[in-house]
Amino acid sequence: MTSTVTAATMTVKITETIKLNGRDQGAETTLTYSSVNEVMKRIVSCVNGNTTTLLTFNADVHGAAGALDVNNVKYIRVTNLDDTEAVEVAMVASATSFMVALRAGESYILGCPDDLMLIEADASPSFGTMLDVVTIQVKPTGSAVVDIEVFVASI
Repeated sequence: MTSTVTAATMTVKITETIKLNGRDQGAETTLTYSSVNEVMKRIVSCVNGNTTTLLTFNADVHGAAGALDVNNVKYIRVTNLDDTEAVEVAMVASATSFMVALRAGESYILGCPDDLMLIEADASPSFGTMLDVVTIQVKPTGSAVVDIEVFVASI
């Protein structure tokens, strides 16, 4: 059976709009990803006090339940849809992790999770060997359930 999905180019525009003293100080950045033939978009309700795994990556999609191919994913966006509550988002490798806080309405964008991260316990970056992201997890910091939107594009 041959797939009937036709790959396309995905365009992502990041726009900052601001005028200070009557002068435009904004900027726009455009990224394009060619040959995208898979997208995943979902909204996940994350219960306060609990960690929710949003995404799992593996070298083979059959290597872990619900896994995305770590080499084929090209774009990831995680957005906090809540209007007041914050969440912490963790990018987890095989033995390390790093976290970022997403306040209400904020997004975090990542590229390909293959060789994406390196965690060090000091203030002198080694710029050493990067690790694959294995999972992306989220935990609300307040007392409410928080909706998180996840968008992933793969080739």
